[in-house]
Amino acid sequence: MDTIGYIAQSAFPLIWILVPAIGAFVRTRRVPSRRERLEIWQRWWAVGAFGIGSLWMTFAFLTVPDVMATAIGFHRTPFMFEIAVANLGLAVMGFRAASATPRERITIGLGGGMFLWGALIGHVYQWFANGDHAPGNTGGVLVTDLLIPAVMIVLAVRSLRPAATDRREGEAFPAAVA
Repeated sequence: MDTIGYIAQSAFPLIWILVPAIGAFVRTRRVPSRRERLEIWQRWWAVGAFGIGSLWMTFAFLTVPDVMATAIGFHRTPFMFEIAVANLGLAVMGFRAASATPRERITIGLGGGMFLWGALIGHVYQWFANGDHAPGNTGGVLVTDLLIPAVMIVLAVRSLRPAATDRREGEAFPAAVA
C-alpha cells in the first residue's frame, strides 16, 4: 500500500469524531445557554460519533469482511461477525443516547467504553506484541476507540452540574467544556 493510501485508510475513522464536532460547533455558535450548548453537543456526539460511526462499522464488517480483515491486519474469521453485532449494539445505544438523560448517557458511554477501550487495548497489544501496523489497527481507530465514549461521559457529567455553578451563561462552549 502506498503512503498516501495508508494514511487515508488509517485516518478515515476520525471522520466519526470530526463531523459531529464540526456540526455541534457550528450549531452552537450563537446559542447563549450553556445547558443548551451541552445538550446540542451531546446529541451530535451520540448520533454522529456513537450511532452512525458504529452503524458504519456494522455495515463494513458485514458487507466487506475481507476488506476489513485486511484493514485490521488479520485473516477473516467468524469473530468478525461478532464485532459487527457488537457495533450494532453500540449504534443502538448511540441513537438512544440522543434523547437520554445525562445519567443514562454516562451509562451508555461507560457501556460503549468497555467494548471500545477493550478494543483499544487489543489494538495496542497487536501493534507492539506482533508488529501489526495495518491502518485499521493503528492511527485513527486508536483515537476513536478512546474518545467516542470518553467525550460522551465528559459531556454528560458536565451537564449534571447545577446551573448555579455556571461561570457565565454567555461563555463560549469550548471554554465551558475545558
